[in-house]
Amino acid sequence: MPRTAFTPSLPGLSTTDDLDTVINWGLGADSTAYLARMLTDPAAHGIDLERTAVLYMATGSEWPETRLLVEEFMLPLLREHGVRFVQLARNGHLKEDGFTVLDDSRRPERLFARGPWTLWDDLESVGTVPQQAGTRKCSLWAKGAVGDWWITQVFGGRPSRQILGFNADEPGRPFKDTTNSKIPGRTGVFPLVEWGWGRQQVEDYLLMRFGVHWPKSYCTFCCFPISMGALPAHLERMRSHPDIAGEVLRLEYTAMSLNPNATLYGKKTGSLLGFFDRSRPRDRACLEAFERELDMPWALYHVRRLFLLSADGERRPVMRSTERVGLGRPQQLARRLLSISERHRVEAEHDPVYGRSRAWVRPRAMGWPMAEELFATAPARVIDKQDKNFEREWDALVSGSAAQLPLA
Repeated sequence: MPRTAFTPSLPGLSTTDDLDTVINWGLGADSTAYLARMLTDPAAHGIDLERTAVLYMATGSEWPETRLLVEEFMLPLLREHGVRFVQLARNGHLKEDGFTVLDDSRRPERLFARGPWTLWDDLESVGTVPQQAGTRKCSLWAKGAVGDWWITQVFGGRPSRQILGFNADEPGRPFKDTTNSKIPGRTGVFPLVEWGWGRQQVEDYLLMRFGVHWPKSYCTFCCFPISMGALPAHLERMRSHPDIAGEVLRLEYTAMSLNPNATLYGKKTGSLLGFFDRSRPRDRACLEAFERELDMPWALYHVRRLFLLSADGERRPVMRSTERVGLGRPQQLARRLLSISERHRVEAEHDPVYGRSRAWVRPRAMGWPMAEELFATAPARVIDKQDKNFEREWDALVSGSAAQLPLA
């Protein structure tokens, strides 16, 4: 696909349509309940469908049952009412890589599961998992930035409404949206909050309307309990989709190979892998899927991290350099790393069950500033990547000392 695919002049869908409203649809119960109820009488809800577009930002990792429900119940409803449905996605990691319009139609036939570049692609390529601390950067990256791009392109600063499906159990989110929005002319609208509809009312309405329980919509590898609902329910969902569980286990295992602290749910909760018991049939299916995911070429990586302080003593964002220095099967790479580490008296560790090995050339210290250096084996999905000015900062902190293992 092109770097930025934007075609506002499709027949009947040009910018001369004079849109004034966009509705964010995340496929979950909240925004779906709003859409379904609004379409019973759009005018009564202040909506002119000729001047409205529904936006969906494809994250690439939606649960299968959510996609099936959308295509069975909601897409026919959108077609029946001639609702303009715009499906969007990112082209790459950077904003400069552009965005893609996957579909823009008043007769949508299918939901696009993914675009050219997804959040999963982004995390896997650098060997990490979503970060729980602070704001939900993953959601802002995969959804917020994409929708903001389209709205900016279409409205160009004209007054517009953006309808968001925050429910009445989330009173703080409308305030955050209003204070953080930077799109000229844009006003956020929160109908579920105005109706007093919390999560229970939303689920009850969808059950009454469609006769089904509408599940939570979130990425298969989400780490936020408020999105997942509850960890036990999330694990049960994974057990119903062992192939998905296997993929997510590989994502976390790869991240933890390069950084033992990179668990999906934080240090206190532990890794996802620890929740599966091979003696239980449904858990065993997930672990077997995980083993199939690991059956691929592996790589040996040289990983360095810098934990630096600013001029006023504040902790700076951690800097990292990751370089692939070998490729092979996990057992072969592990033997090589462990053998060389032993000869050079470097601390090393090995996971005999799933194959990971690590050698700590420079273990992490207790206080900042500090440097960390290791060699680790992992599935060969992580790219070479180094933060800007890393070598200069590394040399300044460690006086140019290099790795002591002849692997690079």
